[in-house]
Amino acid sequence: MRPVFSFVSAAAVFFSASALAQEYVTIDMEIDIDKPAVEVWKKVGDYCGISEWLGLDCEITMGDGGMGSVRSLLGGRILEIMVARTELSYGYTQPAVEGEFYNLYHGFMEARPVTDSTSKMLYTLTLDVSNLPDQAAKDADIERRRGMFTNALRAMKELAETD
Repeated sequence: MRPVFSFVSAAAVFFSASALAQEYVTIDMEIDIDKPAVEVWKKVGDYCGISEWLGLDCEITMGDGGMGSVRSLLGGRILEIMVARTELSYGYTQPAVEGEFYNLYHGFMEARPVTDSTSKMLYTLTLDVSNLPDQAAKDADIERRRGMFTNALRAMKELAETD
């Protein structure tokens, strides 16, 4: 009976350690926009609007662009499923791919009213960076993503403020 107990104990320790191995980070970004949030969202809130403000090829491959819709980016190299939606926001996730590290990647984009004539565009990313070899690699990945989406926010601002 001792070997079974040892195996069960070892498995419990392994799975507990694995559960603690994840290292989730959240990257919050925002930009002020001199237009009402409703107008901003009309210009940048389409689920494939990413092609305009991030320059990525985008196609809706499932759904109508609302909840549960799947967008294909870069010719199918990236799939994203819309998992949350309000009048002025949406959230999405990337599905697990068999045989690849799953980083639980989620994005959330929102046009938030500030005044009757101004708003903020917020973009939040959450992902697991535990697969990266060291803190320098994690920091570099976070800054790469922050830079890419900060540029996207600037492009959204320009699109939204252009009449």
